Amino acid sequence: MAAEGNQGETPVEDGTDPLGGNVSANRSGRRDKPVDGRPEGRPPTRVVISLMLSMALVALDTTIVSTAVPQIVGDLGGFSVFSWLFSGYLLAVTVTLPVYGKLSDTFGRKPVLLFGTALFLVGSVLCASAWNMAALIAFRIVQGLGGGALQSTVQTLAADLYPLKERPRIQARMTTVWASSSLLGPALGGLLAAYAGWRWTFLINVPLAGLALWLTARHLVEPVRSPGRRGPVDWAGALGVFACGGVLLFALVQGGVAWPWLSAPSLALFAAAAGLAAVVVRVERRAQEPILPGWVWRRRTIAAVNLALGALGLLMVAPLVFMPTYAQTVLGLGPVGAGFVMALMTLSWPISAAFCQHVYRRIGFRDTAVLGIGAAAVILFAFTLLPHPARAWQPALIMLLLGFALGFFQLPLMIGVQSTVGWEERGTTTASVLFCRTVGQSVGAALLGAVANATIAARLADAPLPGLPQRLDDVSKALAAPGSLPEATAAHLRSAVAAAVDHIFLGATAAALAALLVLLLVAPREFPVLKEQD
Repeated sequence: MAAEGNQGETPVEDGTDPLGGNVSANRSGRRDKPVDGRPEGRPPTRVVISLMLSMALVALDTTIVSTAVPQIVGDLGGFSVFSWLFSGYLLAVTVTLPVYGKLSDTFGRKPVLLFGTALFLVGSVLCASAWNMAALIAFRIVQGLGGGALQSTVQTLAADLYPLKERPRIQARMTTVWASSSLLGPALGGLLAAYAGWRWTFLINVPLAGLALWLTARHLVEPVRSPGRRGPVDWAGALGVFACGGVLLFALVQGGVAWPWLSAPSLALFAAAAGLAAVVVRVERRAQEPILPGWVWRRRTIAAVNLALGALGLLMVAPLVFMPTYAQTVLGLGPVGAGFVMALMTLSWPISAAFCQHVYRRIGFRDTAVLGIGAAAVILFAFTLLPHPARAWQPALIMLLLGFALGFFQLPLMIGVQSTVGWEERGTTTASVLFCRTVGQSVGAALLGAVANATIAARLADAPLPGLPQRLDDVSKALAAPGSLPEATAAHLRSAVAAAVDHIFLGATAAALAALLVLLLVAPREFPVLKEQD
């Protein structure tokens, strides 16, 4: 049976797969086993629950901690460095994604998932026992080292365990778990911090991770693989990827915050990242089983999806990071109202993700993604046309439509690219996509943050009004108590923030257009989907 992708995708026939996948047939022309290594039958419900629990752990982690920051800082101190509770975690997750992807292709998904879950659990217990901010940051990095395994391996297993025609269902469930956990996290974190203490924002992971660990160990069964396929682990490449990614992301996180972009520290870090990248390329070319194999970028489909979802990570900075600020400072909404505006996108995204299978089965993965990102570009640009001040329903409608558009863009690309490779390459492929998306988000936060700062700084310099903050760091404090400012000054500040967010959404529109061009110019019209067993 051809992969139910659609009538617009090209299934690869038996024999030698030009993509390098393991496609085999016996003399009668029938396959002895699925070409993608997928075990027969649907996975047990307990396995699905373990995957969803693992996904919820990663999704809950950042949002549940964010609302407990005031209590954490009040107890441990370290206000000047508390942002590293999030940056350190993000660094650890991002730089380990390619490593875990390759390890899962070499040793199997189960041992990597068990290791990641156990490490995340240990990191959570250590965070709960932290005695100062430095210790908590270090333990958050331990958590991130486990979170990278969870994020990569769960997505890979979703493709391993389900045939192509059923992958939209499991991916839509995963998206729903992510959205629900992201919405629940702030409220749960606030309740725990207020009534049980901030340490419980980490201890709550213990029963969830313990249950996921038990279910995975007991019920997840992977296909038996030939030991001849395993080569030596490229530990030198893994260390190089970790070092290069860590230095680059550190430069992006700290640039424009701890020091100016063109200062000596920034230039030195970027130069070091470039040097390490050259070393990684040299090491990977010589490795027998490289952590970052060259075929990830030599195959048009995978390269195009990597670039397109990297652009997605960049543009997502606009709605996720800057929309809450816009809703509260410009529209005057409270935290609950701002959360509702954000919730509309996270609610519509999984709905469109579940529906898009009916579209890509007719017109193909690429064209469905083109429709989604094209609509997203129009919607992002429409935000810049809103009047000032806008009514609350207008940006809320923007977020609702944006969620629908991005569901049509992201899911077909993820399912499509996973369907072009066999079992032994799927972990590396999935990890490369997630790595590019996370790096795109880090680059977006740095670039769009610089745009926002430049816009607000220019507005402050152009209007010397009484009570106007002289430094960017004082803008948020002034907007937190607008009643203490003259009305003209408060209005000017709100207008400056609105202009900055407009520029941010213009940048996000440019990222969406870049993704659209990548799909049209680089991605093949029909994804070379591997055939599956009847």
